[in-house]
Amino acid sequence: QVQLVESGGGLVQAGGSLRLSCAASGRTFSSYSMGWFRQAPGKEREFVAVISRSGSMTYYADSVKERFTISRDNAKNTVYLQMNSLKPDDTAVYYCAADRLFSARQVEYDYWGQGTQVTVSS
Repeated sequence: QVQLVESGGGLVQAGGSLRLSCAASGRTFSSYSMGWFRQAPGKEREFVAVISRSGSMTYYADSVKERFTISRDNAKNTVYLQMNSLKPDDTAVYYCAADRLFSARQVEYDYWGQGTQVTVSS
């Protein structure tokens, strides 16, 4: 069982930056690939980024490539999402999730956090 708690969301102006954190409980954090997903109002939840168990591999949605960076600290049981050059279209609830596989498909993910709101004003 893994429990995930996101933090770091908030209101930011377009062009600004935020760093999201996701703290995981348990001693098996390094056994999971970790993903970030987001859901904008009136839209389906979509993939944002994923990082492998060791942190050696990452993969991003085209919409955030070159602007967002996913990273992890296995010693702290935490995964991060550094978001730069934010746009109003990035406004969404952001969720972290844990998966045994390295995947962009949310159906693969076993555990989810409760989400953190990110709002980007124009």
